[in-house]
Amino acid sequence: MNIVLLESLSVKHELMDALFAPLKLQGHTLTCYERTADEDTLIHEAQDADVLIIANMPLSGRVIRACKHLKFIDVAFTGVDHVDLDAAREMGVAVSNATGYSEQSVAELVIGQMIQLLRNVPAVEERCRNGGTKEGLVGSELGSSVVGIVGTGAIGSRVATLCHAFGSTVIGYDPFPSERGRALLTYVSLEELLQQADIVTLHCPLMPQTRGLIGRDQLALMKPSAYLINMARGPAVDAQAVADALNQGKLAGAAIDVFEKEPPLAADEPLLAAKKCLLTPHIAFASHQSMERRAQIVFDSLQQWMHGHQVNKIL
Repeated sequence: MNIVLLESLSVKHELMDALFAPLKLQGHTLTCYERTADEDTLIHEAQDADVLIIANMPLSGRVIRACKHLKFIDVAFTGVDHVDLDAAREMGVAVSNATGYSEQSVAELVIGQMIQLLRNVPAVEERCRNGGTKEGLVGSELGSSVVGIVGTGAIGSRVATLCHAFGSTVIGYDPFPSERGRALLTYVSLEELLQQADIVTLHCPLMPQTRGLIGRDQLALMKPSAYLINMARGPAVDAQAVADALNQGKLAGAAIDVFEKEPPLAADEPLLAAKKCLLTPHIAFASHQSMERRAQIVFDSLQQWMHGHQVNKIL
């Protein structure tokens, strides 16, 4: 089969060679390209592929429909909202994701950002560099905080586990509560979570029901002393509403890793002008270890699909 990788998996060439070696012995080919947003270029690169491998680059219906031999899209990412699944379904193309590779990396960054916000680390560092002291900037402990987790799947559950290690009280909201979740936290309604939590952290997939999940009305339910963390999907949050709440002192701080559009951010991104807002360019999923796990999952999914047993199935 003709396997086409449309963007880097961010691992060393030696690992890529080792992962592809069994497929090469079976007579399959792998062609690798650099990421591009130009659809005409993508069609040229992908049109003869039997298998496409992508990470989080958009894959439109136009590109998918132009690939007449395409049988499988192997997505090296957890979310698949950047893939036109309707087009894939129409073309009879199977789709799998790489669920499970980034639970630890996302959860660790969430904890790190929680502590930075609670302990006023950015402001304290600036004060220290300018010859000041901690006066007026003494913060709070994570262990004394109520953490509200929105979305209690694999990543949300891992965050809950780490929060318990600090001694936090953990509550959660999910329209589909799980037994794993019940063992880690107390389920409440979204409204109750927003009202009670000192930190609200989002770990929900992007679906029609979660687009705009946190807007002005929801932010108004939160304590002025509360913090918001979004490492799920940018469109789950109304960025302008968050910026306004921060600038008006209705929210104590935020840590945002995901945006309406992938970084680099446009100059008019409202969160760029927001006070007490930690911004990172969609890095939560990315560590050396998680990238290696992701590559291994992707090639394992491909091998399994070739042998008639699709895993991590989306379509």
